[in-house]
Amino acid sequence: MKLNCIAIDDEPLALDLICKFIEQTSFLNLIGKFTNGVEALGFINQNEIQLIFMDIQMPDLSGMELARVLDGKKNSDNTRIIFATAYHQFAIEGYKVEALDYLLKPYSYEDFLNASTKAFSYFERLKNHSQPAVASQSDSAQPEYIFLKVEYQLVKVILKDIACVEAYKDYVKVHLLSKPNPMLSLTSLKSMEELLPSQQFMRVHRSYIVALNHIDSVSKNVIQIGKHQIAVGDNYKEAFLEFISKWMN
Repeated sequence: MKLNCIAIDDEPLALDLICKFIEQTSFLNLIGKFTNGVEALGFINQNEIQLIFMDIQMPDLSGMELARVLDGKKNSDNTRIIFATAYHQFAIEGYKVEALDYLLKPYSYEDFLNASTKAFSYFERLKNHSQPAVASQSDSAQPEYIFLKVEYQLVKVILKDIACVEAYKDYVKVHLLSKPNPMLSLTSLKSMEELLPSQQFMRVHRSYIVALNHIDSVSKNVIQIGKHQIAVGDNYKEAFLEFISKWMN
């Protein structure tokens, strides 16, 4: 899946940089670039665009004003915004119009890729949730994989291969059944919790998410998954015990 993108910035150098970053990113497709919001709005109304990278301070129609216009449109969830600005104080305003993310100039390609990966994951979830319902829960459509940012690329990870996910500083360690060493991804455990389907994964500790189908045993408050022993945190114990009780005689 590729996301159709446009870039909007009244500063030529800033516009060139964001276009360069978009073109470097395999899952993004640049279909337009603009130096003002008015011209961009006309293009947006006539084209299918998933992602808009734009500055906030622009003449005639600011990025914030354009965001409010788009927020009032039908199917606004199908178009998301990532703001890029030199002014940190605009971050709060950006989140008020439900911007997907916020880039503070000057930003690196790594910063850009982190924000873009969040957008990709959002549209993957949107696509999965829009699948038509079917009669049997056992046949219901569930995502089979996710994409995770590993170094400077997106890596496809099969959900059935995930044993557990562990918080590690600013990263997460994704422990896979098929590999001896974990995969290190620059994201938060909270983001992983939102990304992984709740029917298959559960947060059981402030530092761990487990794959429910791969639980080998539970002894007292410790979950065994292969070689991993994971304590169930006090804040997660009630929900986990409720899940376990459904499978007890």
